[in-house]
Parts: sequence; structure tokens; C-alpha cells
Amino acid sequence: MSMRIGYGFDSHAFKAGVPLVIGGLKMEHDEGLAGHSDGDVLLHAITDALLGAVSAGDIGSFFPPSDPRWKDADSAIFLKTALEEIAIAGYRIVNIDTVLVLAAPKIGPLSGDLRQSVADLLGVSPRDVGIKAKTPEGMNLDHVALAHATVLLESIELSVGPERMLAVADIDAELNGSLETLVGGGRNIAALGRKVPGFDPEDLT
Repeated sequence: MSMRIGYGFDSHAFKAGVPLVIGGLKMEHDEGLAGHSDGDVLLHAITDALLGAVSAGDIGSFFPPSDPRWKDADSAIFLKTALEEIAIAGYRIVNIDTVLVLAAPKIGPLSGDLRQSVADLLGVSPRDVGIKAKTPEGMNLDHVALAHATVLLESIELSVGPERMLAVADIDAELNGSLETLVGGGRNIAALGRKVPGFDPEDLT
């Protein structure tokens, strides 16, 4: 059995007039996070941690902000793509640990709901998800939210190969279903959000 570690980071400025979504959870706040998608800083950091753990690039190589198809997109779509990549590489999540850095809203009262939301999206137990929150004291970042994520993966034993193949198929079906809802029917969406063959690190955006 082999182990892989991935680290992800993301940041977004707060912006009036948009909903605040963190970890797939909508929160009551007077401002949301600016971004090409829904600005979910926590899911973006987790997505990059998962992709990095299996050397699959980063979120920008799958979902470039220059592509209008991902405008206001649900970041759960990005996370599902990362889950597909680690499954294809033959790994699964052992646990994940995250840190949110923001002045407001207070995360402590919502930490249980956040852990459950992230766990549901990842298909793991809330006991395997760590979420901590810090305030950016002395950093002049009161109008910005930052997220750090670290993930530990373990290789999947060959004896569970058929089950894993089915799991990958399920993830792929869910991903394509979500993308079809996003971009509309009547189009071939099989390759959307998937890295094309011959990935070149110099092409990262």
C-alpha cells in the first residue's frame, strides 16, 4: 500500500451582492466571495489538494476562469472531477484537514455543519474531515477569505478493483449529469472539465 499527500490553497475577496458559499454550505452574511464560479474558497483548496496528491495539475487546468461555461458554477462539480482523478489513479481518501482564515462570519458555530457538508461531498465520514478557523489578526486581510487544505490518500488494493471501477463509473455519471444541467442538453459533455491527453505544466492558468 502506498500513501500520497496533497496540499491546496485558495483565496477570494469578499464582494457585496453575491451569496456566501463555503464548503458547499450557504451562509448568512452580508457579502459573498468573488470568483468566476461560486467562489467556494474551501472546496477550491480541497480540489487542488486532491489533484496535487496524484499529480493531476490544478483546478485551473480543468476549469480555466477564462471559460464562460464555469461562470457561477457550483464548486461541487470541480470536487467531483478531482475525486474521479484520484479514483482513476487508484487512490482513496484517508483523511483531510483544512484551515479557514477569515474575519467574518464566525465559523465555530458552523463547524459541525461544515464538516458534514464536506464529508458528504467527499463520500467520507465527518470524523475524517478536519475544519479549523483562524482570524487574520495583523495581516490586513479582513476583506479576504483564505483556505488551506491537506489530504492523505492511500492506494486501493487490487482485490477491490471491480468495486472501484463501479465507483468511478458512478462518479463519472454524476459529473456528466451535473455538467449537463449546467451547460444544457444536446451537447457532448464527456470531455468537459477533463484534462486533455498530453498535459503540459507550462499551460497552467
